[in-house]
Amino acid sequence: MNSKKIIMTLAAMLLTTGAWAALKPKTIYVYGFAASFNDSTVYFTDIQQVDSAYIDRKTKFLYSRENYSYQLRDYLDNIGFKNATCTTSFATTKKEAEKKYLALRKRYLGGGNYNIHYLKESEFRFQPISGDIEIIK
Repeated sequence: MNSKKIIMTLAAMLLTTGAWAALKPKTIYVYGFAASFNDSTVYFTDIQQVDSAYIDRKTKFLYSRENYSYQLRDYLDNIGFKNATCTTSFATTKKEAEKKYLALRKRYLGGGNYNIHYLKESEFRFQPISGDIEIIK
């Protein structure tokens, strides 16, 4: 009976350690997009390299992705662009990120009367999300 408990405990520890090891920091390329339903102004950030980002190994989603979007929303709020809806897109290579960026930008360049603003990296910079990383299953 005791040997079963010990084996189960060891197995649980090994599975937990394996899941934690899968969450290693990676370098990603990220850009942000912001729009408002109240006017035709949209914002694009430069594609930026972010070190120490975490990607869920199963879903391939950026861990805490909403917090990257909140960084952009808070910056835009501070410069007077209130109530922006912000999204963050990322890729593990710069080439992939550029492809996504150009596809989204093309949609706004040719599809209407949008007032497009570009935020250079010197104006706005994404900060890596730090803190406790939960085990993502």
